[in-house]
Amino acid sequence: MSTVTPVGDPLVGHVFGDRYRLVERLARGGMATVYRAVDTRLDRVVAVKVMHEGLGDDLDFARKFDREARAAARLSHPNIVAVFDQGEDRGRPYIVMEYVEGRTLRQVIANQAPLSPEKALSYIEPVVKALAAAHEVGLVHCDVKPENVIISDRGVVKVADFGLAKAVTGQTVTATQGLLIGTVSYIPPELVTSGRATSRSDVYSAGVVLFELLTGRKPHTGETPIQVAYAHVHADVPAPSSLGRNRVAIPDYVDALVAACTRRNPAERPVDGHAMHLRVARARKALLRGLDDDQVLAERLGGGPAADVADPVPASPVSPVRPDARTMPIRSRTPTEPSSWRFVPRPDANGKRLTASTPVSPVDISAHEGRPYDTDRIAASRTSPVRPLVRVSQAKVHRRRRGLVALVLLLLVGLAGGGGAYYYVAEARWTTTPALDALSEQDARAALQTAVLGAGVAREFSETVTAGHVIRTDPTGGTRILRDGTVTMVVSLGPERFDAPTLVGLPRADAVAALTTSNLSVGTVTDAYDETVPAGTVLSSSAEPGTKLKRGATVDFVVSKGPKPIDIASYVGQAADQATKSLQGAGFVVTSTQQNSSTVAAGLVISQSPSSGQGKKGDAVALVVSKGPVMVAVPNVRGKSKADATTALTSAGFQVTSKSIVSGGLAFGIAYGTDPGAGTMVAQGSTVTLLLG
Repeated sequence: MSTVTPVGDPLVGHVFGDRYRLVERLARGGMATVYRAVDTRLDRVVAVKVMHEGLGDDLDFARKFDREARAAARLSHPNIVAVFDQGEDRGRPYIVMEYVEGRTLRQVIANQAPLSPEKALSYIEPVVKALAAAHEVGLVHCDVKPENVIISDRGVVKVADFGLAKAVTGQTVTATQGLLIGTVSYIPPELVTSGRATSRSDVYSAGVVLFELLTGRKPHTGETPIQVAYAHVHADVPAPSSLGRNRVAIPDYVDALVAACTRRNPAERPVDGHAMHLRVARARKALLRGLDDDQVLAERLGGGPAADVADPVPASPVSPVRPDARTMPIRSRTPTEPSSWRFVPRPDANGKRLTASTPVSPVDISAHEGRPYDTDRIAASRTSPVRPLVRVSQAKVHRRRRGLVALVLLLLVGLAGGGGAYYYVAEARWTTTPALDALSEQDARAALQTAVLGAGVAREFSETVTAGHVIRTDPTGGTRILRDGTVTMVVSLGPERFDAPTLVGLPRADAVAALTTSNLSVGTVTDAYDETVPAGTVLSSSAEPGTKLKRGATVDFVVSKGPKPIDIASYVGQAADQATKSLQGAGFVVTSTQQNSSTVAAGLVISQSPSSGQGKKGDAVALVVSKGPVMVAVPNVRGKSKADATTALTSAGFQVTSKSIVSGGLAFGIAYGTDPGAGTMVAQGSTVTLLLG
């Protein structure tokens, strides 16, 4: 439904019955306003129809409204908008219904009419199915019109307002404001003249809707509603084909169907929605077969109520035509039923019969005379006794002739019985499987119950069909099936999903097994270094544990390769401070010791362990740091012989060279001193010069 919420609607935001919060106004009619609302208790979107002020003032009306709403709530049919609840708030009766997102049949007519006969019947068939379901439980709609027919976004046709109009019309023929109840363009004549409605009244209104679908216009117009209403009383609905507006030819049997449903005398119409549905289904079947005009089918679909049963029936006394094998209706009538209506050539102005078949009935006669149809007068004329004018001869030849006539009649009765038996075997025992795809299981069961078929249920998962709705049926929709047969519905369990298992912390092989057990697949497996998790253990997964996944969905995970290896660089001969800093930065634990070295300067690394290869974070690396050479004091050798002095210096760890300090004189070989001098701290192993004199 399109939203037409006005600014400042006083009821928007109000909570009805402490439960239904009105969100926006959808539509406003002569009796009520419809709002989109939220059921705060069940947290769902509903439609709430609120009666206009004044309609709830009468206590008798309030009780009748309550009773009719309860009756409508018991209706469960896929083509009926469900009634959930009803009540009264601040003196205003309201009714809570199923919210159907879509468009009305009025919008279809405005945008597309005139429609092809097949398209028009495809819209009207679910409407009359809904009426049939209501009529079976004694509920009459009383306000069948395009505004009350909704086509959901999924293409399901639903009829709204069951019980509502009846509750109002039961109060009075006019609403509190003085408006005639029921849109006058679709109002049946008997509701205008007597204020009483029956199931045949709904048939009339549905026939007018079918007329409008076929032609794009209403059958009667006028300057005031009263003029339109009384046009329904005094004028027949014209044949749709007579307007010449349809882009596709309208067969005569479709004209006949409209004529049968819109007769002014209610007794001449199909008795209820079920009878109308049988005719609509037969017309649709003929259209799907590509059948053009067919006089026999037109007579059958255009006949009165007697055409909806199986035995032959004489033609109408108003239009006497001798029945033959082709024009004989398929059902007999009871003595209380009116005679059947049939197609006969209509006389022209000169009294000659026209070649084209035109619908004619007692209504036609009265219309030509300028008077509304008088049911009592016609009924009286039918029941007037007729007395024989001559006596029956008992002569032998006459008795023989009467015997021959009786034999012929017996043969005719036998043929009729055989035809009835053939009809039962070939047609009556069969029905058509309803289209149930995408319906909820509850609605599908209701549709099968209406079609007098049993329901079998199988269930399977589906990615496209909502849980609890029908995926497909066996046999499929539209297939012929014996009455009381069983249709197996495959009902959706919704999307099939599996919980993702916990993989983190499992060994790689166990993770693969866990995915297989959960009906999932192994995706991409990546190896990664980790300083704390042992190699071969799962570090992470692409799906959190418990995530709902489709069957066979892939799950990626990462497996630890253990700590990442670190290259070890050698820092021998380099400054110990820098070596320690670099090794610690790489992740190693550095230890160092010091020792003297005569070859490595103090503060430099003498050695490193390990000095090459690879390690991991936290491994230890040991450094040996030079303290420089050992320092020794030069001993005092003054006055000692050369040999003793040399021995003393050598014992102290020095290298010794000698040098004479006497020039040109006599040298005695006595140590005069050393260079460096005695007591000087010199690196062990250094060379000391012995000075001789």
